[in-house]
Amino acid sequence: MRFVLAILAFVVAAAMIVLGIAQHTIFLGPSTYAVDTTVKGDLPYTVISGEELTEQPGQQSLTVSGSDDVFLAYGRTADVLAWLGDSPYNTLTVDTENDSLRASVVTPEPAKSDEVTPEADAESPAEEDQAALDARADPAGSDLWLAEYSEEGALVQTINVPEDVSVILASNGTDPAPNRVEVSWPLDNATPWAGPLIVGGILLLLIGLVLYLLGIQNMRRSRGPRRKSVSAGPAMEKMPKVPKPSRYKSDKQHGSAPKRKRSIRKSMVAIVPLTLVSALALTGCSASSWPDFSGTGQVTPTPTPTDILPEMEQPKPAVSSPQLERIVTRISGVALDADAARDATLAATRFTGPALDERAANYAIREKLPDYAQPTPIPASAGGLTLPEATETWPRTVLTVVSDETDASVAPTALVLVQEDPRSNYLVQSAVRLEPDAQIPDVAPATIGAARLPPESTFQILQPNQLAEAYADVITNGDQSAHFDLFDPEGDSLRTAIAADRQAKKAELPTTATIEFSAAAGADAPVALATNESGAIVAVDIVENEVVKPVDTGAKIEPAGAISALSGVTETEKGVQSTYTDQLLFYVPPAGSSDTIRLLGFSQALTKAVQL
Repeated sequence: MRFVLAILAFVVAAAMIVLGIAQHTIFLGPSTYAVDTTVKGDLPYTVISGEELTEQPGQQSLTVSGSDDVFLAYGRTADVLAWLGDSPYNTLTVDTENDSLRASVVTPEPAKSDEVTPEADAESPAEEDQAALDARADPAGSDLWLAEYSEEGALVQTINVPEDVSVILASNGTDPAPNRVEVSWPLDNATPWAGPLIVGGILLLLIGLVLYLLGIQNMRRSRGPRRKSVSAGPAMEKMPKVPKPSRYKSDKQHGSAPKRKRSIRKSMVAIVPLTLVSALALTGCSASSWPDFSGTGQVTPTPTPTDILPEMEQPKPAVSSPQLERIVTRISGVALDADAARDATLAATRFTGPALDERAANYAIREKLPDYAQPTPIPASAGGLTLPEATETWPRTVLTVVSDETDASVAPTALVLVQEDPRSNYLVQSAVRLEPDAQIPDVAPATIGAARLPPESTFQILQPNQLAEAYADVITNGDQSAHFDLFDPEGDSLRTAIAADRQAKKAELPTTATIEFSAAAGADAPVALATNESGAIVAVDIVENEVVKPVDTGAKIEPAGAISALSGVTETEKGVQSTYTDQLLFYVPPAGSSDTIRLLGFSQALTKAVQL
């Protein structure tokens, strides 16, 4: 009976092991679901929307080729379409019925202006072709992208984008986009019963082996009762003994004996480890070969506010935190190169307004005075504040604080970044060093963003468009200014520095010359972002003018240092006007508050010097 059970165990074990191995081999399903296409035409851009990329669950793997240079980027769908503007492009959709990608051409409608003239409607073919060429641009390096990749010849990239994020493919913005595109998603081809089948088969094999050995042992013990030998009786003669074979003696003399057969038990025991190791190796020893009883694969949905209340439509922040980090790193690199080379043209690719004026003037001065101090560097590390404007239109504004992690003595720098249109990059409009005791008010998190306030906002104790003029009046008239009580003198080192500088220049001025000071609001519009308590962080600039004239007719004055280097004047009978630009960052409390306006940071630089 033991032999029957052993044979049955061997048969079932073999079936289980073979079935388990088959699940890992011939019965194993595909690991990915892939669709591909070859795009026809010569359009420079191809777009795959997030809705198509999330057609299947899991991460998306894209394989793109068909051009010398392959560029792939993804960003919010609204930003991708805004960047494309009026440019026609290919769009790819997933055809699950045919397991392929379908390509189609999208031609956006041109933006309609309020005033349309007959001349504008009747454009010649040559003008239309030129307009189409002008609409082409290289998408590489745009600040709108959440991430971008580029390779020569072919590119393989795995991403994980949601429905509201789309992918844009291009070559260099002028040549046709890569035409061979494949998108794949991972499939769940786990074999959770392969491991139990193989291991169960091994255990059953061991049980069968034990039964087989027990059967052999029992058979040897149960050969039945042995018959007694017949002894000689009175009527029987004693039978002669059978002589031993002659070879027995010869073998014994030569010290050799018949070889014993190898034990079946030892042979079978030797087979077991080999079978066990081989079977375990075939299982892959992976979690996909075993059932999941932990319950982690099932996610119990939890109610969210949107399940109870309808979702409120609100603008998204202009940039994400990782996106802003990449932008600041690029700006820092451009600033470093431009400052070292004294290249104002390079600086203009990342600076504008007062921030650009400061650097351009600094470069001109250092052309003649190499030892003149360089402008304030732009650190590349985030310093704790990221406040993007919550908007989906342009222009867009972002306030961020960056710091130098290698030098703790350097004060953090607050940057005001402005993006004028989708195809423009963010430019630094204001860069100020924060005051040592500056206290940044509570603001919305970076994932929500803040509203940009209009210049005439009345929700603060002082309108943003009146802030620069009021502070300039305080600098000029001191405590006699009508706005003196609106500004907190504590922590305002700029007013103290300006007053001391003016006093020193008056004392050093010779009696043959006079000096006059004035201050006024700058030409750039203020940038105001709302805080949590209905206050505002406002960036403005003021212009300080310093005019030196000779007293007597025929007398001369001799400008020196930076003023002489910037104006190109070594002596003059007419006089010299020097202009200093002050970039300022304020916190303005909400209307009705008893708090005063605080200066958070500033940057002062000589930006212009001319002969009168």
